[in-house]
Amino acid sequence: MSVSILRNLLCWLMPLLFPLSLLAADTNSAMLHGTGGVWIDGKEAPNSIAIFPGNELQTKARSIANLESDGSSVQIQPESLVTFNGDSLTLEHGTVSVGTSKSLSVHIHCLLVVPVSNEWTQYSVTDVDGSVQVVANKKDVNIRQESIQRKASATGNASQSATVHEGEHAKRDESEACGAAERPRSPTHTSNTKWIEIGSGTGVGVLVLCLLLCSGTSSQPISPWQP
Repeated sequence: MSVSILRNLLCWLMPLLFPLSLLAADTNSAMLHGTGGVWIDGKEAPNSIAIFPGNELQTKARSIANLESDGSSVQIQPESLVTFNGDSLTLEHGTVSVGTSKSLSVHIHCLLVVPVSNEWTQYSVTDVDGSVQVVANKKDVNIRQESIQRKASATGNASQSATVHEGEHAKRDESEACGAAERPRSPTHTSNTKWIEIGSGTGVGVLVLCLLLCSGTSSQPISPWQP
């Protein structure tokens, strides 16, 4: 009888535990909230949906999207194209307003905008027609030029970095800073497919195990009728 009870308990618990374990496996997810005119990977999104590293987000004219994750909040302004990377964003075009205590950064081609400290920092980044503008609304942020794609500077320095102090703003010309090389895709752009494959494979395994446990031969009765 104890084996039968254990089997029944597992049958009930496994479907409940599986979604929780899958969600816990990815701590870099976020919730996307919008009111229409927001697209994820080329498809129109519902008003609220969970997103994962590699998802590409686009807002149409007069549409705003809000991202909420652990320690960070992002507002994506109309006519913007952004890739969510978990601990950072890649801004292809448009404007994002960031509030974070987790040093959530923004990539724009070879430029990286990152908070100076882990204290609550608010800043915005705009990339329109190759002109990048950074505004530090609360606390300071750094603008770094990533050396892999950066043009060699006249002084030959290995890296360049500048601080935008609270209440100030700075501008950069993207072609001047990064050259005319093709803008790279986000390194985690294909990771969403990976998550789908992992979730599907795990789901099939759980389903098979549950069927084996729940539909297997029943245990013998306490008082068998056969001698």
